[in-house]
Amino acid sequence: MLVAAAVCPPTPLIVPALHDLRSACHTAIEALHAARPDVLIVVGGAETAGTYDGGSAGTLRPWGLDVTTGHGEPVLPLSLTVGRWLLGEHAPSGLRSVAFDATSEECRATGAALGEAGERVALLVMADGSACLSPGAPGRYDEAAKPCNAMIANAIADADAAALGGLDPVEADRLWVSGRAALQVLAGAATPNPALEGRLLMETAPYGVGYLAGLWA
Repeated sequence: MLVAAAVCPPTPLIVPALHDLRSACHTAIEALHAARPDVLIVVGGAETAGTYDGGSAGTLRPWGLDVTTGHGEPVLPLSLTVGRWLLGEHAPSGLRSVAFDATSEECRATGAALGEAGERVALLVMADGSACLSPGAPGRYDEAAKPCNAMIANAIADADAAALGGLDPVEADRLWVSGRAALQVLAGAATPNPALEGRLLMETAPYGVGYLAGLWA
């Protein structure tokens, strides 16, 4: 059963900059360890779904950073690479990528399966909000982006699995919510445990991209 989850943004900017956001992520990750899970899995979006062992490597060199984490040939997608880097010396039990275009049903089913991976499961969920929050954002500015991002932030703060599970994939794609699939995996994993309580540790939007750090425990 899921006993704790942290939500952190999968941006490479968190490595050389965004120090307050990185600190908030470390606070959430410390709470994961404090929950004493017997299984800790990193979940993040990618072009394709994949399963990796906890020692797998990833690199940020394609994003201009000479940073590699894990061991061996780098194979992890960006989201899992950043998640693995945030964990530092604490290797996870495994890493799981979910396709950006996976259906809501597929994501929730994946989460339900991950929630049954051990008696005490913790997830590090790497997920962004909307990237359409300002005229200079990577996506085209959209007035609907701020309400959507606020809904995601509130769902994280309230540990509202139903709200995350109900995200519309079409709208999320239009608003560049690249974390939609990973957040719906979290919803699927958390649904059997309504006792989880949420806490939004930080919400920020540099460059018009919604970055969130939160904790469910």
